[in-house]
Amino acid sequence: MNSTTVRRAGLSIAVVAALTGVAACGSSDSDKDGGKAAGKTVTHVSPIAALRSAEKSTDKADSAKVRSTTSVGSLMSMTADGALTWADGLKGNLTITYTGGKMAEAMKKAGSASMEARYLPDAYYAHMSDAFAQQAGGGKHWIKYSYDDLAKLGGASGSFMKDQLQNSTPNQSVKLLLASGDVKKVGEETVDGAHTTHYSGRVDVAGLAQKSSDLTAEQLSALKKQLTQAGVSTETVDVWINDQDLLVKKTEKADTANGAMTSTTLYTDYGAKVTAEAPPAGDTKDFGDMMKSGGLAAGGTGTAS
Repeated sequence: MNSTTVRRAGLSIAVVAALTGVAACGSSDSDKDGGKAAGKTVTHVSPIAALRSAEKSTDKADSAKVRSTTSVGSLMSMTADGALTWADGLKGNLTITYTGGKMAEAMKKAGSASMEARYLPDAYYAHMSDAFAQQAGGGKHWIKYSYDDLAKLGGASGSFMKDQLQNSTPNQSVKLLLASGDVKKVGEETVDGAHTTHYSGRVDVAGLAQKSSDLTAEQLSALKKQLTQAGVSTETVDVWINDQDLLVKKTEKADTANGAMTSTTLYTDYGAKVTAEAPPAGDTKDFGDMMKSGGLAAGGTGTAS
């Protein structure tokens, strides 16, 4: 595997896994007192007003347990399960399992279809298999992806990812809909036994980046070019808000150059205790160093998962 292929493979797994975590952490602004529960008076409000209330409410929740499924054409399908906190930068742990597609095949060759993903404010860590550690990790199981390194390697899209990871809160999907200017109330539905209100809208992906990040004009221009090359122009976002103004479910759908992308995330146990620390340095390999050494053949496979 040449260095360019390795870099793309290594970066793609980091992007997929990291952004799945962001999606999982992406929409929450909820009051913790739960006082506005099932018995509250039903009031007819506009979708925008309701989403603004949910956005404000969710930002105070600090943490949640997360379950998600994601698929991208024949490239991959995956699940993620764990807990995240966004009180002081993104932190948490997710178990990511590749269930189908090319990435699942690559992960199996690297020794395991599952890995632990750990998030800290400055970096994302992926725990790989024993086989990977022996083949490409120098005996070390953890790969560290510094957000600064990802920004450099990924160009505008890397800078955008770094910005989103370091400034993410679970209410991002609500903000997506508010930024879209195109949102409607679909109806009232039950999700995991809870009464919810369902909202839907379409988002201009490139336009959203300009509204929700601090990227420079040059970075935004490059990002729009990359998004166009990837075949992504718009994204459909659906959210389900419960009677405490908390996001309990989110779906995202878009067409990409690799096929249709669909993602569904469920949020529970807002306020759950979440802890995350950097893995032992003696068992950690820096992705930037692996790229420099060119010894990432198996690692790139694993990372591409």
